[in-house]
Amino acid sequence: MYKLPTTATAPFCPSAVSDSVAIPPNASLGRKLLLYMGPGLLVSVGYMDPGNWATAIEAGSRFGYALLFMVVLASLSGMLLQNLCSRLGIASGRDLAQLSRERYRPGVARAQWLLAELSILATDLAEVLGAALAFHLLLGVSITVGVVLTAFDTLIVLALQGANFRRLEAIVLGLIATIGGCFFVELVLVKPHWPEVAAGLWPSWSVLGGQEPLYLAIGILGATVMPHNLYLHSSVVQTRLTGSDLASKRSAVRFSRVDTLASLSLALLINAAIMILAAAAFHGKGDGAVEIQDAYHLLDPLVGGTLASLLFGIALLAAGQSSTFTGTLAGQVVMEGFLQAKIPCWQRRLITRGLALVPALAGVIWLGDGAVGSLLVLSQVVLSLQLPFALWPLIRFSSDRRLMGAFVNGPLVRGLAWFLFGLISLANLGLLYFWMT
Repeated sequence: MYKLPTTATAPFCPSAVSDSVAIPPNASLGRKLLLYMGPGLLVSVGYMDPGNWATAIEAGSRFGYALLFMVVLASLSGMLLQNLCSRLGIASGRDLAQLSRERYRPGVARAQWLLAELSILATDLAEVLGAALAFHLLLGVSITVGVVLTAFDTLIVLALQGANFRRLEAIVLGLIATIGGCFFVELVLVKPHWPEVAAGLWPSWSVLGGQEPLYLAIGILGATVMPHNLYLHSSVVQTRLTGSDLASKRSAVRFSRVDTLASLSLALLINAAIMILAAAAFHGKGDGAVEIQDAYHLLDPLVGGTLASLLFGIALLAAGQSSTFTGTLAGQVVMEGFLQAKIPCWQRRLITRGLALVPALAGVIWLGDGAVGSLLVLSQVVLSLQLPFALWPLIRFSSDRRLMGAFVNGPLVRGLAWFLFGLISLANLGLLYFWMT
């Protein structure tokens, strides 16, 4: 495990060692489960950030419930891959970035670092645009002003300096509960046709034959299984201190699996709710609402009041802020793992947000406020295009018996993981083919 110094003069993000949660060996089953819960929550917020919203709203608006099965399949894929990350971190005591630095040539490792940083930047771009839209909806400011306001979220990170992982996990849980509560109320208001929802859960591969549905399907995948989440999870899972013996590690793997499955199941429900809401509210209504910035304005007449609009804005802001916390942690993990570089948490946040503000402002000023939805979907497609470069080392490391010992991937898990790698790579190549032709 790595250790980040936490002095008063140079505060850093929570450390995987100094802020670890000790698991008493004689604790009850319920107590252990409660103590292990948390790393999965930190990862799950990346599965419900504003980029997810944009892809789900556009997919639901254009194709109804037809792409709902992609939300489910992407979430199930995420569960498998995030479990590989937690097993890797527990079994090896190192995260994916550290292992990549150790096992690949410097040039290859540096390229992986750059791709990981690009994925964090693409994610932060989505957070900037989502928060800017939320400020526009709640405060009435322009999207451009909203983008500028997002620069001040560095103050939030400053306020959380010195916070341990349990406190940060509690804050994230509160934000997730806010998002889920808002969408539950909105689903009650919109009243979707549940038999059609159930039909959308059945895979229909023919719907992916066109460029637009394939583009959105890849966006859904990229919005769900984010490359930087793989690095983050393999690190934060080590905040649960257990013994180094085989039995302790087996226990940690089991409880971490429960934490991951429960947290990502919650993310699945929220993402599905977003698409269901968009399909029920907009699909076939003839109002042309296909992007995230249109959703707020058109929910009012559909549900007969301003409540849904207010809930939409609050949930969107909560989604952006929760992703900000985990994006900062992922940046620290990637920089520490690949470069062995340590900088204060607020500096990391400031650099990432500063870089994300440039394309966000340029896109909004050049293309107008109506481009927010398109830019959000594009950021998620960028994530999907980078995903294979993080999956390759993850699958190889977790399938290495010398590294993993008793926790090495079995034939079924290894086969499923490589199948996902191939499927994602082929889908990306298919999208590139559509773009070039």
